[in-house]
Parts: sequence; structure tokens; C-alpha cells
Amino acid sequence: MTMPRTRFQKSELLTMLRPALYFAVLFGMVQFWLTDFAAAQGEDAGAGVPEVEEAAKVTVLTVYQDGGWVMHVLLLCSIATIAAAVYCFIRISAKKMCPDPVNDSLVRSMQKRDVSGAYELCTASPNTLTNVVSSALLKVNFERDKANKDSMDQAAGEALDYEETAQMQWVNYLNVFATIAPMIGLFGTVLGMMESFGDLAAGKSEASDLAGGINKAMGTTAGGLLVGIPAMFFYFFFRNKLMGIMGTVQKRASFAIDVLSGEVTLSDEGAPQG
Repeated sequence: MTMPRTRFQKSELLTMLRPALYFAVLFGMVQFWLTDFAAAQGEDAGAGVPEVEEAAKVTVLTVYQDGGWVMHVLLLCSIATIAAAVYCFIRISAKKMCPDPVNDSLVRSMQKRDVSGAYELCTASPNTLTNVVSSALLKVNFERDKANKDSMDQAAGEALDYEETAQMQWVNYLNVFATIAPMIGLFGTVLGMMESFGDLAAGKSEASDLAGGINKAMGTTAGGLLVGIPAMFFYFFFRNKLMGIMGTVQKRASFAIDVLSGEVTLSDEGAPQG
């Protein structure tokens, strides 16, 4: 019993680290791009002006500091995006939502018309598939036609909608962050440009006087996109994955109900018979 639990823990750890590794790689790429861009600007300015070369050095940290309080909000959005992505990596999985061993046991119980055994199995192994099937089992009535199959199908459909909605809530959080992060970045851009125009109106027309506001404007825009693009990717990825898994759950639950109602007859090996 110890070894399978160890493998499970390692798998969970790797699953949790995937989004963090993705953001770390993206962070490194942005840092490399900013450093390379700053170096190119320094070369164009010439080696004879060390002050300009020093001022042109740009890093993710300096961009974060120049962005002001808007960057703190974007940092919170990035943390929430990582948390939502980690949760989806852990929960939205066919092995967790409709495991094959549980499905096989359910089908065998349905074949024997062992409603009590099937319901106990659903209670002992809670997941999306067993939650859907257990709702259908509450409507079983062997005195009615096909064990009251119509009511079972209706109960299973309602439970399936509930389960999909519950899982989709976390996926929708990714869509929320993918939408609001660029908007927050755009808000920071407006604030930065307003600061620059304010300096210009006050008679500060030198480039160095306007650089602070422009830096803030561009930095918040980049920060918003840095959060929004991965969040949008994860949203579409998990939405499509969830739709596929829910389709499998619906197919398996429907098959189990058909076996119980007698519409599908199985051989001793578990294959459907005509």
C-alpha cells in the first residue's frame, strides 16, 4: 500500500508544478528579451555615454517598480491565475472524474442488477461519474417499464449538468483573469500617459521628464499581457479538456443505465450482445 501512495504523491507534485514552471519559463523569456533590447539600445547610443547606457538597463524588476501600484494588482492576478491553473490540472482529469476501474465495477453491478452494491460503490468512490450514476440509481423501480429508465435518464442529466457547472466555475476564473489583466494594464497605461501629459503641461518638455510616465504606461501594458495571454491559453485548454471528459462521463453513465434497464445485454466477458 505504501508504494502506490508514493507514486500518487509524486504525480500530484508534478501536476502542481507544471503551471509554475510554465510561468517561470515565460518570466525568463521576458527577462531575456528586455535585457537584449536594453543592450541593443545601449549599443545604438554609443559607448562614449556611460550614463545613457546605465539608464537603458531594463529588467522585469525595474519594469515592476516603475509600473506603480497597478503592477501590484497584476501580481495578484498572476498568483490567482497560477492557483486556478494548478487546481484545474489536479481536478480536471479523466482518471479522477471517471476512473476505468470504478466504471467497470459499476457496469458489473448493473449487469447483476445489484442496485445496493452499485450505490455503495458510488458512495465509497465519489467522483463525477459516480455522482451522476448515484443520482440515477435513486430513481430505480423494477416494477415499472425498463426499471423506470426515463426517470433515471432525467436524474442523470440533471446531475451531469450540475457537475459540469461546478467544474466549469474554476475554468471560468481563468477566463476572468485573461480578460481583466489586459484591462488593468491598459488602465495603468492611461495613468502613465496622463502623468506624462501633466509633466508636459507643467513645462517639462525634456525627454527625461516624460520618460517616467511613458515607462509606467508601457510596463503596465506588458504586465497585463504577460498575465492575460497564459490565462487565456489555460482557459481554452481546460475548457476543451473538460468538455471531452464530460462527454465520456455521459456516455459511460448512459451505458450503465442501459445495462440496468435491460436495453443492453452483456456477455460474461462484458461485451454487448445483440
